[in-house]
Amino acid sequence: MIKPFQKSIYAMNKLGKMGLCIVVACVSAFLDGQAQERKAPAYPLITHNPNFSIWSMTDQLHASTTKHWTDADHSLLGLIDVDGNTYRFLGKEEPSYAVILPTSEDKSYTVQYTESKPQGGWESSAYNTNTWKSGLAPIGDDAQQVKTLWKSDDIWVRREFSVADLKGINELFLKLNHDDNIEVFLNGKKVYEKVGWTNSFQYLPIDKANLKTGQNHIAIHLKNTAGGRYLDFGLVDRLKERGPRIQEAVQKDVEITATRTVYNFQAGNVDLKLTFTSPLLMDDLNVLARPVSYITYNVKANDGKQHAVKVFLSASSNIAVYKPSQEVTAEKYETEKLSVLKTGTVEQPILQKGADDMRIDWGYFYVASPKRDKTQQFISPRAGAVDAFRKGTTTAAKTVKGTSLALNTVIPFGTVGAKAEERFVEVGYDEIYAIQYFNNNLRPWWNNSGKETMENQLSLAADEYRNVLDKCVAFDKAVYADALKSGGKEYAHLSILAYRQSIAAHTLVKSPQNELLWLSKENNSGGFINTVDVTYPSAPLYLIYNPELLKGMLSGIFYFSESGKYPYPWAAHDLGTYPLANGQTYGEPMPVEESGNMIILTAAIVKVQGNADYARKHWKTLTTWVDYLVKDGFDPKTQLCTDDFAGHLARNTNLSVKAIVGIACYVQLAEAIGETAIAKKYRAIAEEMVPRWMEMADAGDHYALTFDDKNTWSQKYNLIWDKVLGLNLFPQKVYDTEIKYYLTKQNRFGIPLDSRKAYTKNDWILWTASFAPSREAFEALVKPVYNHAIQTESRVPLNDFYDSNTGIRENFKARSVVGGFYMKLLADKMKQK
Repeated sequence: MIKPFQKSIYAMNKLGKMGLCIVVACVSAFLDGQAQERKAPAYPLITHNPNFSIWSMTDQLHASTTKHWTDADHSLLGLIDVDGNTYRFLGKEEPSYAVILPTSEDKSYTVQYTESKPQGGWESSAYNTNTWKSGLAPIGDDAQQVKTLWKSDDIWVRREFSVADLKGINELFLKLNHDDNIEVFLNGKKVYEKVGWTNSFQYLPIDKANLKTGQNHIAIHLKNTAGGRYLDFGLVDRLKERGPRIQEAVQKDVEITATRTVYNFQAGNVDLKLTFTSPLLMDDLNVLARPVSYITYNVKANDGKQHAVKVFLSASSNIAVYKPSQEVTAEKYETEKLSVLKTGTVEQPILQKGADDMRIDWGYFYVASPKRDKTQQFISPRAGAVDAFRKGTTTAAKTVKGTSLALNTVIPFGTVGAKAEERFVEVGYDEIYAIQYFNNNLRPWWNNSGKETMENQLSLAADEYRNVLDKCVAFDKAVYADALKSGGKEYAHLSILAYRQSIAAHTLVKSPQNELLWLSKENNSGGFINTVDVTYPSAPLYLIYNPELLKGMLSGIFYFSESGKYPYPWAAHDLGTYPLANGQTYGEPMPVEESGNMIILTAAIVKVQGNADYARKHWKTLTTWVDYLVKDGFDPKTQLCTDDFAGHLARNTNLSVKAIVGIACYVQLAEAIGETAIAKKYRAIAEEMVPRWMEMADAGDHYALTFDDKNTWSQKYNLIWDKVLGLNLFPQKVYDTEIKYYLTKQNRFGIPLDSRKAYTKNDWILWTASFAPSREAFEALVKPVYNHAIQTESRVPLNDFYDSNTGIRENFKARSVVGGFYMKLLADKMKQK
């Protein structure tokens, strides 16, 4: 790849340091250019809420199985038949496995184990385990999830089993779910080793030559280093694919807009335009909350001739389960206008658990198509779906029970020529109950009355198809144009990537107090519901497009305090673990962080809406919180801030900024509700803090991370609200000094969060960039974040926490905080007010 540059490097060596710099710049530009075909780290397909969220993790749509944001397979498979030739354009067939040695998902099994280090040779066939204990799998430290408890640092496990027919095994895989570090031996030979843990079963290829006819054994050493403990394992045979190999359609390009992902394919003599639309239009809550996405197929001949065309969609019933081993019921039926497929678990454990790495296993997944299109629908085992389409052997069964089923839809286009023909399919999810809110089970917004049906929602979506799509197209153009004008092409692209992801990390419900609640899930960072310091970074998106939704993120936190359920003089961190909003489950408070966040965001709502009723309603609580900030916010004691992964910190200057800005925001609120004397009092407090802050944080050419260490630095992203809300607190010198310094600290993929480590948060970078004094400086800070999005090795829905040198994910994915990318656009819109 770099060979064209080799001669240039030789020549530049003669030019010394300057020449080398030129070469490095050229290579970097070359590599950046090579990455431009990628549009996103992951591509949104179906995006509604944390439960109903399907993505493609590869640039080619047919290169991988589509997945839930947690990385579990949520397979959508698409084929097109052109004159009898079949092409795959969407997803990849999930492998089929036969069980050799069952995991606990398949069948209960017993292992021998010890928590005392055994003598040498414990992994060999001859080792005697008479002194070891016996226990049922899985093993771990969560009594609700395991059969044998393990709470020490190390455990050694052995399992004996017999194999009768080695020749019948196609490909041998270890099926393994473990937490933490593991060594696996098969018949005395080490076949797998990993430092780290998994959140679900992994299928790991191993050489079947290590297996023997007759008696075999697996020996495992598992070491706990942090967090939980877990072990479940078995062996499976990956079955051969049946039937002739399917051709792949040629993907020509892909476009991502705010509400749509559009692919163009060539399948032989026919062109296919495939559009996934999740109509997340925030000015229409009925459409926003309707859990229905459209998949549109637009086909035409590319050779001027006539061709027989039909399209196939196969959707996995695993979209409706937590674990693939759960049994489901699938059914086929019709309404007045639609053909419908529906599936859900037999068990239906509604709102019975909350966790981060979780998929919904209650409610029902739907695939529907207009009857006028004469679609054929049928249910099959997942492994047989493609063969059934190719052979035309659809089943007539109206109800099927089993595991890993396929909901199949065949769309006949008939004869297609140069004129484009269009059809669409709807996919939807009815959660029945979406959230538990202080022990009240709440229905989703679209069915708050309990009298609505999913069939009616699907029918409305079909009737409004053209109108909704036209609105989406117009909205997408407007969003992009606004972001382009505000921050340039790279900023606009980032903004588009953030739109659906941020919204789909929320659920819309109505509280028993009749308040709108827009509740986030803290995806891949604890799974908490309605986390205040996740609301805070995401806020700009909602302030622009519907501040009522931002109110819906604050109202539950206000209720938590005002009901007396949270009896502290500062704001709570969260309301529980999604979807159970019964009270804070995070381990400790973040008093300055969350109190400042709540006051700032309330002031932002009032400023945007020009109406102070929301602040007036919560005035007593806001006053309690601001008094805490006055007392303890300026020079914070040791406590966590939103960047809790960095650990506890005392005398945090950026947290101090939040307190000062929060106090000034309270002043704005006081002025808005006519409390002029109170406003004057607190304005004086905030103004007195600013020069003290500047003096205590001054480190010469920048301002320090902490008041007591001038050899440190940090991004002061909390300053942005001083600009956006027109607080007029900090002099321009502070902004100019900080931005100039940040530009000297840039790494390949952005400015580090602070001087402690190389990791960064891209939402905070875009906040920081938004107070840059020039467009040039803004774009210089944004470009590395853009490069990260299109070059990172971490192929997950937009990751906000990564190493600024390597671009590799530290943690986090699919989080709502990327709504903060809209801060520059918000700042520009506020200037126009």
